[in-house]
Parts: sequence; C-alpha cells; structure tokens
Amino acid sequence: MADPGMRHAIVQLLLEAGEACLSGQQISSRLGISRAAVWKHIEALRHDGFDICAQTARGYRLRHCPDRLLPAAIDAGLTTAFVGRQIDYHACIDSTNERASQLARAGAEEGLVVLAEEQSAGRGRLGRSWRSPAGVNLYASLVLRPQVPLNQAAQLTFLSAVAVARAVEQISGLQVQLKWPNDVLLQGRKLAGLLNELSAETEGIHHLIVGIGVNLNMTADQFPADLRYPATSLLLATGRPVDRVHFAQLLFQELEQLYLLLQRSGFTPLRLAWEALCDLTGRSVQVDCGSEILYGTVAGLAEDGALLLRTAAGDIHPVYAGDVRPWPPVASNH
Repeated sequence: MADPGMRHAIVQLLLEAGEACLSGQQISSRLGISRAAVWKHIEALRHDGFDICAQTARGYRLRHCPDRLLPAAIDAGLTTAFVGRQIDYHACIDSTNERASQLARAGAEEGLVVLAEEQSAGRGRLGRSWRSPAGVNLYASLVLRPQVPLNQAAQLTFLSAVAVARAVEQISGLQVQLKWPNDVLLQGRKLAGLLNELSAETEGIHHLIVGIGVNLNMTADQFPADLRYPATSLLLATGRPVDRVHFAQLLFQELEQLYLLLQRSGFTPLRLAWEALCDLTGRSVQVDCGSEILYGTVAGLAEDGALLLRTAAGDIHPVYAGDVRPWPPVASNH
C-alpha cells in the first residue's frame, strides 16, 4: 500500500502530538481512513526507519525520525508564510531543478520546494555536473514568480547565496565567503553550489527556479577525486553532523525574508549583504571570461548584478560572465 502522502500526514500528526500518544482511532478519524489502514501505514513507517512505539490503550508515539528531509518533519518547525509550505519530496530524482521547472510550467504556486535525498543527474553552472550522494546533503529547488522587470532578474542570483550563508552561520557558527556569481566557500573550499534558471519573455518573468545544493554531512571519501575546485562539508569543517531538517527550515526562512526584503526595498540591501560576505571585494583578481582574461580589483556589484572590476587604468569594467580567482594565485591547501 504505497501512499507517501498519507504516511507524511501520519508523521505530521505524531510530530504535533509530541510526547503524547495518539490512538489509532484518533488518527483514523483525523485522516478519514480505517484503523487497519493506520496500522499498515505505521508498519511501513517503521520499516522506513521511524521509531514509533505503541502503548496498549494509549496509542502511538513517535520517538525518533530517520535522517530524512521529510515534508512533515520540516513543516513541524517552519515559520515561513509560503516558502517550503508545499514540498515535492523524492528519495531519488534526476534533478530537482528539472522537476521544479516541470511543476512551475504546470502552474505550481510560488514557494513550492522540490527536495531530494539524492540526485542522479544534478547539475551546476555552465552545464557542469554536481555530485549528489544520498542522505547526506541538501538538494532543493524553489519556485518563485517575482514581479520585477526582466532587466532586474539577475539581482535574484544573489538571493540564495546570502540565504545559504546566513543559514550556515546559524547552524554552525561558521561564516562563509561568497564567490561571484553563485558559489559559497568555507575556508577556501566549495561548500555549496547555486543554479538559478529563468523562464521569461520580453513582457516579463514567468517563473524562476532557485536551485541549491549544500554539502552538509558529506565525508571526505564521498567527494570525487577529479573536482575542479576543492570542496568541503559542514561535517568535515566542524566534526559534527548537521541536523538537515533544521538546516532546511533555517534556509527556507532566510530565503523568504530576503525575497520579501528585495521586493519591498529593492536590490541595495541584498547587494550590501552579499558584498559584506564576498572576501574578494577590494582584492586583485583574474577573471576568465572565455574569450579574454581580465585583471583588476573587485569594486562590488552593479545594480544589474554585474561584477564591477576596477582596471589598472582606473576604469570600472562590468563583468557579466566569467570565472573569478584571486590574483596572483594563492597557494592551494587541497
């Protein structure tokens, strides 16, 4: 009897009950299913790793949830108005961004999040693959429908970077550094990758998919040997496993607050927050634009999201695409 939605509903009821017990009859009445069906769902949840005790004449109590990003567990402690209030959850999926795009085209409401324990075809910027092992990290894609002119869409690129940085600091006490346009670094190593995908026409934006991958509990042997850039996880940095459900809650709350701030106050507060976390601001860098390589000093962000590069001649050059690295190169500790 495969009914993930009903199982999530049962978990939600048990989480809300806390230390109290819920009888089979109470669950049956609340969900409109038979007591026999309740028992079968409880057994299926136990098989999936939920520690649910049954006490005679009292009912069921949830003692422990497995380390999974289950919608019911996330919803139980979420304070957002719309981000993450609808979650499309998958044990394994090819790409959360692709699934979110499908749902957005089908009319999904703003704030819906696609979550997966594992991705078989996760992708990053410029078509690069993103390693997505099961059960250790956060792989999420958020549907937004911003009411902003198309020429301001690039401002939203920086939304998820600042949100991830703030969620990381709250859960670990560590401060990350942001690398233009959308990398999150910890101690010089890549902690998260972000991929925004826009659906728009000249008359406006249809939807924006905000893709987020954060290395939370990944171990050293789970990173591929051929990484383009040294990577890390919060587990490796702190020596402590991260509560992934709590991290998801913090991240969704930060995303919503920053998104509302952007709509209310414009790009300036978000730009200043991003610049404060970018450790290359004011430093000499090399920018590989593919067709040319530029050198200069990072002067911040333009209102359209371009990286402002001050050249040796003193001119300000906006950069819209490229790979930014310190110059001269710093020694790698990889």
